[in-house]
Amino acid sequence: MNTIKKISIIALLGASVFSTGCKKFLDVNTNPNVVYGPQVSLVLPSAQMYVASAVGCNLQINGSIWGQYWTQSPLASQYKILEQYFPSGSNYDNSWGLMYSQALPDLKYVEKTGTATNFKQYIAISKLMQAYMFQVATDAWGDIPFSESGKGEVADGGITSPRYDAQTSVYDGIIKLITDASALISATDPNKPTTDDLVYGGNMNNWLAFANTLKLKVYLRLSEVDSVKAKAGIASLGSSAVFITTTNPAQISFLNAAGAYNPLYAEIVGLNRTQNLVASKTAVDYYKNNNDPRVTKFYNATSIAGAIGCQQGNYNTQVAGLNFPSDLVGGLASTTNSGTAPVKLISSYESLLLQAEAKARGWIVGGGDSLNYAQAVSNNFTSYGLLATDAATYLASAGGAYPSTGTKTAKLKAILTQKWACMNGNQGFEAWTEWRRTGYPDFFTVSTNSLIGQVYPARFFYPNVEVTRNLNFPGQKLITDKVWWDK
Repeated sequence: MNTIKKISIIALLGASVFSTGCKKFLDVNTNPNVVYGPQVSLVLPSAQMYVASAVGCNLQINGSIWGQYWTQSPLASQYKILEQYFPSGSNYDNSWGLMYSQALPDLKYVEKTGTATNFKQYIAISKLMQAYMFQVATDAWGDIPFSESGKGEVADGGITSPRYDAQTSVYDGIIKLITDASALISATDPNKPTTDDLVYGGNMNNWLAFANTLKLKVYLRLSEVDSVKAKAGIASLGSSAVFITTTNPAQISFLNAAGAYNPLYAEIVGLNRTQNLVASKTAVDYYKNNNDPRVTKFYNATSIAGAIGCQQGNYNTQVAGLNFPSDLVGGLASTTNSGTAPVKLISSYESLLLQAEAKARGWIVGGGDSLNYAQAVSNNFTSYGLLATDAATYLASAGGAYPSTGTKTAKLKAILTQKWACMNGNQGFEAWTEWRRTGYPDFFTVSTNSLIGQVYPARFFYPNVEVTRNLNFPGQKLITDKVWWDK
């Protein structure tokens, strides 16, 4: 994102928006549907920021702890409950609210107003952001309000207790949102956003790549539960489909300035800059065992050999020299540089590894999985300040090489383990979700302070706000109850 787009965040939302941590990350909630009737160019960026706040803070922390990149510091206590695998429903009130009470009304407003004014590109972006948000929500909670959600206004039906849709239906709805949005996209339409689109600046070719990549991810999520549908859906994208590449990752950038920080760092600031998060031994040992220099970028380690992580969940034992999440991922409390870490919705390396997986499964014909794998690793290295030659050395090593002549199982293990290695601290929720889908990486360890035994959490608890306010709430799930696609 260029400087003008970055500055537009503050200009549009106000310097105080980001200053109170992710629990009140965007506490500016004018109701566009009732009173103010602002232009869509003012509502779209707020919607995008609400989604970024949910994904970049609460979901990032939870995903990165359960995905075993981070663990609770023995010198602090903020996230012990996550390491015990038994958070309360109130832990999820904020992330649910950011999506359902903040982002969704804004996105629906953009869609409705765009329809009335024939602003098709705004409609397309709104539908794609809704699709992205709903997939995050259903992957976290399973069955969710979908078909009746965002219809609280009288004109829309006055539905204040939306019913919950089965996850299978939600996924079908997500696919339709993406398909409908793709049909609207036109790079030559003059009525499109510019700097008010905080992701792509109104570049509709990039939004088409986003749509195709998101649909590819949605279908691959079905790999273990409905492979026939997944294969057919991916084939429907066509051989000429464009995907996100190294030049157009979907992300929102931030500034090294109070009031414009990355949402994770804003949370840290709100907690008096306490370093709650430390490196997990699970991840640190993986990088060290494979002589992988990314350990010095994702954490504040000065060398591969010298990196030190804490055993997952072992907040009872102090370990000398523990490393912390680095400023590059927004997790280092001691420097405001953490405030500039971007929130990544879909990274280029995620896109490339999705393509590699589809090709390894034979669902995209023509091969190329090995090339996509190498491109993803190289891009991940260079995205975090390492050299392409560092990536080449790693790819030629036993730990980083792709099993081009191996079995499909070996290829999938390499691709998905590498996806986890790439997403450290930058797509924590997605990494944990992919682990739930596939079982890779296959070397996680149960938290030493688990309150649920020698098993792992499989979902988020529904938030308390739903339990107490939604008359159609279906009942709380166990944290070990798997979501539909998790086989």
